[in-house]
Amino acid sequence: MKWKDALSDYNHYLRLERGLSENSVENYGRDLNKLATFLEAEREGIAPEQVVREDLEAFVHSLASTLHPRSQARVISSLRGFFAYLMLEDYRNDDPMELIEAPKLGRKLPDTLSEKEVMNLLNSMDRSTAEGERNRAMLETLYGCGLRVSELLDLKMSDLFFDEDFIKVRGKGNKERFVPVGTVTQKHIRLYMDQVRIHQTPGKGFEDTLFLNRNGRRLSRAMIFTIVKRQAELAGIRKKVSPHTFRHSFASHLLENGADIRAIQQMLGHESITTTEVYMHVDRQHLSKIVNTFHPRNS
Repeated sequence: MKWKDALSDYNHYLRLERGLSENSVENYGRDLNKLATFLEAEREGIAPEQVVREDLEAFVHSLASTLHPRSQARVISSLRGFFAYLMLEDYRNDDPMELIEAPKLGRKLPDTLSEKEVMNLLNSMDRSTAEGERNRAMLETLYGCGLRVSELLDLKMSDLFFDEDFIKVRGKGNKERFVPVGTVTQKHIRLYMDQVRIHQTPGKGFEDTLFLNRNGRRLSRAMIFTIVKRQAELAGIRKKVSPHTFRHSFASHLLENGADIRAIQQMLGHESITTTEVYMHVDRQHLSKIVNTFHPRNS
């Protein structure tokens, strides 16, 4: 079996059977192409079904000098999935990844903004242009609903149920969930739709897409990252800010203000409560600051 065929078949499997997003499929493909390139140089002509543990150990060792442990762990996860697929399809009867361990990672706390920083960033946006009005609506939606970038970009006008104060979101694995949307977020989305979106001619296939670029098409992930980074700089925020920072801030601020963690889990679309519990650690930091600041024995 040739690598090109194996990777193509695996991509189809991830899309059709696992229901993964294009972004996830691309990440898997990028990691596996690194392995294929490495083996082509080290063991020319070796097929996927012929790879042994020593080959993979050499590849993983080669990553140590160039990749952060967290990135190494992601690549190893990609390899595990691929070789499990080869066994599933009877291309192999053994798993060469079985004894290979990922680097031990500490639990990384998500980066968040304070409520004041979020407000400063949003209020610093120039809404005098069509692009500014759109960008304000997008960032209000990221923060107000805790969306992933892909969920924001896939949002359709037919997904807005403002009479019920909900929006329909398509998450990982194309799973749908309904997320509450507050009055402020609704206001900015309506302003964008009534003052900007209504004057655009959508490209074919994008008639229902909510947020459009100047060509009437779906915005790219890279564009959202650029908008967020530029706006954070204009607002004087020195932290590393990405679109996901708004999602983390959404969850952390809800928790700080007394929201139930299982409700937050539902809104974020986390399959496991364990994923959501990372915000408990962020909240503990917040509580610790309160004690250190206001407790009479700490003054």
